[in-house]
Parts: sequence; structure tokens; C-alpha cells
Amino acid sequence: MDLNLLTLIPILLPLILWEAVWKGIALWKSGRNKQLAWFVCIFIFNTAGILPILYIMFFQKKKK
Repeated sequence: MDLNLLTLIPILLPLILWEAVWKGIALWKSGRNKQLAWFVCIFIFNTAGILPILYIMFFQKKKK
């Protein structure tokens, strides 16, 4: 069992870092834009960076 966990570390570590970076950016942007629903959804759901990327690309408020 321990050997299987050690083999997963090289796979999980980049995924965790990927998620953390995108989640941090999206949380910061949604907080600055006062979009509470997006902030809560991004904070709660771990989607391997998919939800934060979608928010940043399509749903954040655009500056005029």
C-alpha cells in the first residue's frame, strides 16, 4: 500500500500546484469584483483548475 502512494506523488504534486495557482488567481479576481457566488463556488469545489479557468476566461467582470 505504501508503495502505491509513493508512485502517485509525482502525479499529484503538479496537479495540486496547478489547482492552487488557478484557484488563487480566480479567488482574487472574484473577490475584487465582488462576485460572491463565484468566490464561494471556486473556494468550495476542487475541479483541477477547470472552474477557475472558466471564470477567468468567460465570467469575470471586464474593466471598461
